[in-house]
Amino acid sequence: MLDYKSVSLANQVFETIERNIVNGVYPAGSTLSESKLSEELGVSRTPIREALSKLESEMLITSTSAGSIVLGITKYDVEDMFFVKKQLEPRAFRLAADNISNEALEKLKNIIEQQEFYAMKKDTETMRNLDTQFHDIIYAQAKSPVLFSILSPNHHKLLKFRKDSLEKSDRILHSVEEHTALYEALKARDGEKAEALMREHIENTYENLKKEAL
Repeated sequence: MLDYKSVSLANQVFETIERNIVNGVYPAGSTLSESKLSEELGVSRTPIREALSKLESEMLITSTSAGSIVLGITKYDVEDMFFVKKQLEPRAFRLAADNISNEALEKLKNIIEQQEFYAMKKDTETMRNLDTQFHDIIYAQAKSPVLFSILSPNHHKLLKFRKDSLEKSDRILHSVEEHTALYEALKARDGEKAEALMREHIENTYENLKKEAL
């Protein structure tokens, strides 16, 4: 059953189904029916239908006479997603260094402190979720609706791969170190350094992901 929040019910349904697809709960090749999803999520078919339409436009599912077939995320999709990250994310971090608020910096500091704790416990699920929050805050602080609309969904779709990567190596500790360095560059309002560190962070993440999760 979904909670009723400030966002529309259709968006809640979309986010839930998308999360289940990218996490592998609904694996590639499986069929999603409106009736089963309606029962599972405790909502009418109208928001289900709207969510499925949006998921199809994002090419996570395809419609057939038997229902919506999950396409999921392939390793080739991941390669393209990281190409996008490499091109756009360093710029977002550079812009964020110029625009970031003290409140946002405090949130980032709190996230890093939590990451340090959960990294020691090797809690990859929580680490991945904190990583998502970290990046989304910075995308928002870049003050570019265009970059946010591209980078945030792109990062979210890599959920499963990021978790798999953290589970199979010592990447979990290095990620915290890199986030700390990024935070310090943002706090110093050093856009050039933030951009360079982000480029390095993406490369390190991708190389580890290729080795451990693809």
